[in-house]
Amino acid sequence: MQKKTVVLIHGYAEKGESFQVWKSNLEARGYNVKVLGYTSLSDEVTLKDIALCFERALHLPGGLKNDEPFDVIVHSTGMLVIRTWLTAYPEQRHRLKRLIGLAPASFGSPVAHKARSWMGRLMRSNREWGEDFFENGYRILDGLELASKYIWDLAHQDLLGDKSVYVNNGEPPYVFIFCGTSEYTGLKKMMRQPGLATDGTVRWAGCSLNTRKITIDLTKPPESLNQISIGAWRNATIIPMAPASGLNHATILKQPTNELVEMVDAALQVSQEDWYSNFYKGAVKLEYEKIAHWQQFIVRAVDENGDAIPDYELKLVTKMNKEYKPIEGIELNEHLYTRDTSLRCFQINIKPMQTKKIENVWLQISVSSGSRLVIYKGYTSNENKNNQNNTGTWQGEINLTDILYNSDQQILQPLTTTLVELRLNREPVEQGVDANNKVSWFLNT
Repeated sequence: MQKKTVVLIHGYAEKGESFQVWKSNLEARGYNVKVLGYTSLSDEVTLKDIALCFERALHLPGGLKNDEPFDVIVHSTGMLVIRTWLTAYPEQRHRLKRLIGLAPASFGSPVAHKARSWMGRLMRSNREWGEDFFENGYRILDGLELASKYIWDLAHQDLLGDKSVYVNNGEPPYVFIFCGTSEYTGLKKMMRQPGLATDGTVRWAGCSLNTRKITIDLTKPPESLNQISIGAWRNATIIPMAPASGLNHATILKQPTNELVEMVDAALQVSQEDWYSNFYKGAVKLEYEKIAHWQQFIVRAVDENGDAIPDYELKLVTKMNKEYKPIEGIELNEHLYTRDTSLRCFQINIKPMQTKKIENVWLQISVSSGSRLVIYKGYTSNENKNNQNNTGTWQGEINLTDILYNSDQQILQPLTTTLVELRLNREPVEQGVDANNKVSWFLNT
């Protein structure tokens, strides 16, 4: 008896043929395998375009039968393709039963913005002569960048909406995430410089679909019950990222181990939610515990009107002798989204905060409007209520100690991504009677 259909979706700058080893292994196990190819090295093609063409391909000759259920295995950017399809075509969601991510770029890649540079084009671009010659998928890379507006919006649609798209009340699609624990070596590593805790292309903390949203609304006073709003963890029943020992971003696709193939085969046979607990154990759990020190935060700063605040700085500090000082061993590893710097991605090694409770932890916020006529500011928990100057810069601190170490909230969760929305007031500065110090005034007549 033939097993169900499995659709394979490759990543950026790859081709369907890259899945050949997986295709052969799955067909040998009786699966009906379909490989989706798509163009990713054209500057005009977007992730939404690819999702639309995937929807069309499902109904074309060589595609799937009408309303035929299927499973999907994605690699890298393929995760953003299938997530986009799921949000764009909700009437088709019931067809997808299992979603397996191999090194998925669920929350982007730390090398995407580098690929848009001239050096990136020299290393990887379309070399076939024609209208797309020397292009390298600028729009796709924009969506793939850490903290991109595309990823922020997509997460609000499929992960943080009224209901998550994944595993609702025990219903599929069931999601399994795998990522290699090794990086590239030699020249490839030197050229890419992906940073810490990656498989050479994606961050371990950015693979899983386990997420939540925290809103820090400093337009409200500290005594307000909802100045800091912490949403529940979404997709908590989806297992964490399962490490694939010894593999990197390329070899997990082209040279998978027999152990990984067996695990994926087992995942493709899951038919009930409680099977997750049996899947995540043994060697997988031990490997997970070796690397489970990193957490990712995507922050967006906006004013009370929802408009972007592009110039700000965040620090985690501790208060000693009435002075705020950096916390030893804690680095935020910040990336600013190129097109909109109100969006930032921070990767933090949370192990120091988990192994030893820090007496007090504060979030220090510095914001600049770039003008003496306008200032951003908010209500904070520090003593200085007017920490601003006449250059349009404001600074404040929020005490996070109780929130971080509250066992009910479980803020610190390794190998996950948390979205944070920071809200501040934007106010014109009215200083004296001189019109040069005002934004708007009545003329004397």
